[in-house]
Amino acid sequence: MGLLVEEARRYGMFVIGGSIPERVAGEEEGGVERIYNTCVIVDPTGTIVAKHRKAHLFDIDVPGGITFRESDTLSPGDELTMFDTGEYLGKIGVGICYDIRFPEYALLLTQRHKCNILVYPGAFNLTTGPAHWELLQRARAVDNQCFVLTASPARTEPPPDDKKGKYPHYTAWGHSTAIGPWGDVVATCGEGEDLVVCDLDVGKVEEMREGIPVAKQKRGDLYRLSGGNSRDGDGDGDN
Repeated sequence: MGLLVEEARRYGMFVIGGSIPERVAGEEEGGVERIYNTCVIVDPTGTIVAKHRKAHLFDIDVPGGITFRESDTLSPGDELTMFDTGEYLGKIGVGICYDIRFPEYALLLTQRHKCNILVYPGAFNLTTGPAHWELLQRARAVDNQCFVLTASPARTEPPPDDKKGKYPHYTAWGHSTAIGPWGDVVATCGEGEDLVVCDLDVGKVEEMREGIPVAKQKRGDLYRLSGGNSRDGDGDGDN
């Protein structure tokens, strides 16, 4: 945590710091200790302006692929997360990994909270990554007419048998990517250690939303979004 604060202040920039396990003491949770998968956001002054606790836990069983149960260890967060960069890039929404599979979460961030960018630190695996990693990013970008940015760990090889630890090795798919509001790949990389640098023209967001105004064409008589507790630097809730 200290490193994120130090680097954000040093370079005068916002830092979205991936995700780490967060242990919350019982007195904060009605007597029950919980562990969350948490992403911390730091502003250019070194102030923590938002904190996202992963809302959707990765409990899956793909035949012949992968079985995983985050809920055996983690608790789900119960709030939407966004922060405001002001005139710089506007509002940015944050999810973690598996959260990207849930379009309702993204729609609440963009349509109710007017986010221009959605950021998902994530570590898809070699089963889901090739099929869905880029597909889901492009889907959320088109659904919400916004930029979608993802950051993945680089690929690592399994350790030799004599170096194996308590838990099975998890191999990340990699391929950190930036997707534009049109659903186009703005920038990406491979599975190895890399750095993705690109310019984001947030004017393209408004251009897309005006040109194809789906947010104004929703059929409120047929369906609507509801709920959505929020977590941001201003403390604005939306129930």
